[in-house]
Amino acid sequence: MVVGSCAAALMITTAGTAYAVDNLPPKQPLVQDLRTGGEACATGDDTPYVSEPPRISALLYDPEEDNQPFESSPVTGEFEAWWTDQAGAEQRRAYATTITLPSGSRFSWTMPDDIPANTVVSWHVRANDGEATSAWSDEGDGSVCSFVYDDVNPEKATLSSPEYPNPEEEFWVDGVGVYGHFTMDSPSDDVVSYRYDFLGGPYGSVSAERPGAAVTIPYLPLTSGPKSLTVRAVDRSGRSSGESRYDFNVQSGRAPVARWKLDDPAGSRSAAAEAGAIARAGTGVTFGGPVPSGTGATATVSLDGSGHGFLTTDAPATDIRRSFAVSAWVRPAETGRNMTVASQDADGKPGFGLGLRSQDPGPVWSFAIAGARVSGGAPETGEWAHLLGLYDAETGHVQLYVNGHEVGTAAEATPAEAAGAFQIGRAHGATGYRDRWHGDIGDVQVHDRVVVPGEVTELALRKPKLLGHWSLETTADGASPEQSGGTPLRLGTGASIYRIPDNSCIPEADPDCPYVPQPLVGDGHLRLDGETGHAAADGPVVDTSDSFTLGVVVRLADSEPAHPMTVLSQAGEHTDAFKVRYEPSTHTWQLVMPEKDEAGAPEKVVSQIKGADGGMGQGHRLAVIYDDGADTIKLFLDGYTNAEATANLPHGWRSTGAFQIGRARAGSGWGEYLHGDVDEVQAFSGALRDKDVLLLGRGTDPCLC
Repeated sequence: MVVGSCAAALMITTAGTAYAVDNLPPKQPLVQDLRTGGEACATGDDTPYVSEPPRISALLYDPEEDNQPFESSPVTGEFEAWWTDQAGAEQRRAYATTITLPSGSRFSWTMPDDIPANTVVSWHVRANDGEATSAWSDEGDGSVCSFVYDDVNPEKATLSSPEYPNPEEEFWVDGVGVYGHFTMDSPSDDVVSYRYDFLGGPYGSVSAERPGAAVTIPYLPLTSGPKSLTVRAVDRSGRSSGESRYDFNVQSGRAPVARWKLDDPAGSRSAAAEAGAIARAGTGVTFGGPVPSGTGATATVSLDGSGHGFLTTDAPATDIRRSFAVSAWVRPAETGRNMTVASQDADGKPGFGLGLRSQDPGPVWSFAIAGARVSGGAPETGEWAHLLGLYDAETGHVQLYVNGHEVGTAAEATPAEAAGAFQIGRAHGATGYRDRWHGDIGDVQVHDRVVVPGEVTELALRKPKLLGHWSLETTADGASPEQSGGTPLRLGTGASIYRIPDNSCIPEADPDCPYVPQPLVGDGHLRLDGETGHAAADGPVVDTSDSFTLGVVVRLADSEPAHPMTVLSQAGEHTDAFKVRYEPSTHTWQLVMPEKDEAGAPEKVVSQIKGADGGMGQGHRLAVIYDDGADTIKLFLDGYTNAEATANLPHGWRSTGAFQIGRARAGSGWGEYLHGDVDEVQAFSGALRDKDVLLLGRGTDPCLC
């Protein structure tokens, strides 16, 4: 039935539902759906600059009411662009897409190459469904989109630095830990940022405050030697200039402005200064105290914690409003109260304070300045630690390092002047001095610059001492000697030294020569039968209550061991202080360290996954490091460790049992016998640096320098 010539046509489905079939025009394109290249639609002051004729695009839609069930509405796009040429006449370009796509698709037009440079080009778009068109995107509440095509690269930047001049002006310049400021300035007035790259880092991008403005960035040299800075200027369109290069040379970090080694003869009443002023000592100070091993120190001072236990210069050591660092070796005699290692007097309070704070749940090391405090680490009575407090005036950050590692969270501070005396062992308060140190202090240093992380590590380094190196190449009277004539390893039943027979043929010269296995390292190795075979020292080799390092080369004879096998261990009275073993159920090498010398005590276990050798190959180089200062244990496999092979161990305990190769404690006897080969056993007091572990198991001892 026809109701009228202008009436809507209806289609009746079998279900009786009616759908309108009149065509509705496509929807007006929305500004948020339009893009100029990778930029959102913008105009006026926000008009984007582009480095090539852009691809403009839009999402176009047809009303859903036009659709029948399971039907989509195809549309095309119509773009139009215009600008004013140099003669003042308007120029226009139009483009209609040739591809019809479903409603909601993105349509695009790559602008022609003849669009003018440095001219505002505007554009809009509309949708066409074949019967009707939408409104243009800039009609009504819409907006025109604009862009400017920039076809010229910016000019190179000129580079300069007052602190680090070009070598033609001054060849070597001070130095590591001293900030330099580098200015980048391109003559082009449309430069908005600079990409920079210092040799060895850092690198990045920095924005100018306004187009064409110069930019200055800080740079902190972490190492000495020749350096360079390369820079490219970047304009509003993303075009970059050619590369500018600036060379400069950085000296080593300058020496401390104040240093007291505190190694003066016993009975001294003042401390000589390697730099800075002499420090007079109170009567509670005793010279000639013990030293932290491996540091090269010859003596320290002991402070009794009384009102007389201090040293002072009666003058400031440095201006704490500028970058500075203060460091010392310390060993507290107690940890139950606040104690100060070093401070500098201000008005009724310390300008800064480095020391120990007693708090729940336990004591911590602390560095405080201008109301900011950084705390961390775990002081232990009778244990040496190296402390370094740092204030970086460039960043405003306060940091604390304990034993070469940063602890706590850096805090922001703005120090006031502290022109009072430098103090060792006490801090100034409203009613006098307080927080007096009880314990030992050595080698106090004050730097008037940033002490960079690499230098912090060196200051805190305790050089490990080689305790024994067993190459396991020979045997005499049932024992294999230590290379330097130290304690030998005595071989038990089922243990032997394997060497290539002297009458062996050479495969390269004799094609009929049978295969002869080579030793793991050098001329021989220890072979263990997995039943009773082992080797042992006459007593403990490492002090397990202090830092130690062990290295060994091992090859398992079985590809599927039937039970755990231990390669190294050292026993206490009730359990092993440590054992290094292979656990076949998890296919891992493990370091196991019980927290106490008690049967069934909780254990720290770290591991690295590796399949058993099955008697093939050159074995694996294992290393164990216990760092008592950092309270960590690490297991290295073939020179490397990871997070799963590292754990926290706050308190090591001293074992008295003999050092063992190839077995571990099992109840009142022995077990976990190793079936395989062992070579290059090395033991050190102290914790090797990670980089030195790569040198273990090579037949020589690493240079501990």
